[in-house]
Amino acid sequence: MSNAKIQPLGTRVLIRPLEQESKTSSGLYLPETAKEKPQTGQVVAIGDDESIKVKPKDKVLFAKYTGTEFKMDGVEYLLIEANDLLARLS
Repeated sequence: MSNAKIQPLGTRVLIRPLEQESKTSSGLYLPETAKEKPQTGQVVAIGDDESIKVKPKDKVLFAKYTGTEFKMDGVEYLLIEANDLLARLS
């Protein structure tokens, strides 16, 4: 079980999105409303389906507008279907 106290079911994957930098390369700070939706994250937990090809702690790329966002204990999470994962990042 993960430290998120949630165990995804089936082919679902629990991800903690990685935050975008709040400062641009030129040194400007971006307000929250100007930041893009994150597309990378770290796998926290996976469902019980054996076809899931990622494991906890993997860094992944996922589709931009997918899954269910929620907050637990002050931490943002995203629960998505495994087929919405696009790549494993190294």
